[in-house]
Amino acid sequence: MKKEKNRKYVLVRLGNYLWQYPGMVIVALLLTLLQNVFALIGPYLSGKAIDAIEPGVGNVIFETVFVLTAWMIALYLVSSLFAYVLSIVMIKLSQKVVYQLRKDAIDKLLDLPVSYFDRNQTGDIISKISYDIDTINSSLSTDLLQVCTSIITVLGSLTMMVMISVELNLVFVLTVPISIIFTRYRTNKVRPMFSKRSRSLGELNGYVEETLTGQKTVKAYRQENTMIKRFDDKNHQAITAYYNADYYGSVTGPSINFINNLSLALISILGSILYLYSRISLGDFSSFVLYSRKFSGPISEMANILSEIQSALAAAERVFRLIDEEPEKENVEGAYEFNGIKGEVEFNNVSFGYTENQKVLKDISFKAYPGEKIAIVGPTGSGKTTLINLLMRFYDPDEGAILIDNHDTSQATRDSLRLLFAMVLQDTWLFTGTVFENLAYGKKDATMEEVINAAKAAEIHSFIKSLPNGYETILDENGMNISKGQKQMLTIARAMLLDAKILILDEATSNVDSQTERKIQVAMQNLMEGKTSFVIAHRLSTIENADKILVIKDGKLIEQGNHQELLVKRGFYYKLYNSQYR
Repeated sequence: MKKEKNRKYVLVRLGNYLWQYPGMVIVALLLTLLQNVFALIGPYLSGKAIDAIEPGVGNVIFETVFVLTAWMIALYLVSSLFAYVLSIVMIKLSQKVVYQLRKDAIDKLLDLPVSYFDRNQTGDIISKISYDIDTINSSLSTDLLQVCTSIITVLGSLTMMVMISVELNLVFVLTVPISIIFTRYRTNKVRPMFSKRSRSLGELNGYVEETLTGQKTVKAYRQENTMIKRFDDKNHQAITAYYNADYYGSVTGPSINFINNLSLALISILGSILYLYSRISLGDFSSFVLYSRKFSGPISEMANILSEIQSALAAAERVFRLIDEEPEKENVEGAYEFNGIKGEVEFNNVSFGYTENQKVLKDISFKAYPGEKIAIVGPTGSGKTTLINLLMRFYDPDEGAILIDNHDTSQATRDSLRLLFAMVLQDTWLFTGTVFENLAYGKKDATMEEVINAAKAAEIHSFIKSLPNGYETILDENGMNISKGQKQMLTIARAMLLDAKILILDEATSNVDSQTERKIQVAMQNLMEGKTSFVIAHRLSTIENADKILVIKDGKLIEQGNHQELLVKRGFYYKLYNSQYR
């Protein structure tokens, strides 16, 4: 019942997308109707031409035959012209629908919370945007046209057959229900296979994306054979899913063809008997046979494209599931707009877990005053990055409150909150574009002078000037034509350009050498002056001058104080610090 509901829901959604272009839909329907009406007149004229041939030598009314034949040729030419125009209209219509689908999908992705990307593979998301939508496009431009044409052809052919002979239609009383029952049975069997096929391809794409991203690591650890074996397993699963869907889907077409051929044989037998008893003319019998082929032909074609339709519906279900994902929560009614803050930050008994039964942060409380440098240290997995995620409201705390200038961040707008921060992450991100565009990414109205000053402060100006086109040099995707340390220095310069009161530095100097790190530390001190700064660090030597150090272990804030105070306590920080110098 749920699967039936999903299928109806997908069809309704696709219909809504099509109806966004009512003019093109109406034109397509009219062209389809006219094309099939002209094509359906042909068999009737053919029968009349045959009736113009009387038994015996020379008993042919040639004038009638020639006139009817000329009309048939003209009608078929006009029908072909309509079919050509219709195919162009359907291609344009499908392109518009697919464009809107992709736009809605991308808009949704940019509106989704960070938690969605934590739960789903990047490759699988890309598969929905590319492969699944391409599958819908192919089906809309061809299969939808086929369906519309088939419906009109079947109804028109049935009408003409009833007008010619009611008795001969009794054959279809037997064969049509058999075709319908068999097609419905096969559809219910095959539909889950196409859903599995789409999922398998998404998983395969996700694995390929992971492998390519970690290619250097794979080679460094000489794990090529391991990755190939894992790929072979996933590839085998995808191929098996493809084979099962295509194989079992292809059974329907030949089976329906057999039933239709059986109906033709029965029509021939019954029609011969009726002709012998003068219940039907030879021309009408010939017309009926032609109409019966037109009647059964679309049924066979529908059965043959059933697998493609099932594939498109499975793909559409995945795309609509993405589009229907819950976006980031709306701001509360009357949400506060941050503007001109001092930079005071307070965590008040904050607890949080990514899953309901496992808390990552437990009852965290501290206060950062404007202009203070707050360092966050602790073992891997202790919850340092999670604390930053909560500060940026990528997630909301399960318990407690986070305050900025005594305003609860959960009661403020996310846009105004996130504009308070400049962030430099350990995982750098650059996009394909000029150096200037990458540095000015967070400040669209930045001038060249401002960008240069930020680059000088980040000790990267000299390197940029050495590039072929300086600040107009195009960076490859993700900055692959520069070193990792240079990429990180560029992101530091980007953060320096922002007029933010709060800074977040997540291992911001982890990818630079010691000499460059010392230069950046000086620049950072200038950058952080007058700003509240949160620094996640593993190298404790970089945060000795912090105003306050938060020591987190197992999700709990176990110590806080400055460097000297924590050393005097001889607690966990003392052990952590000494372990780096032994």
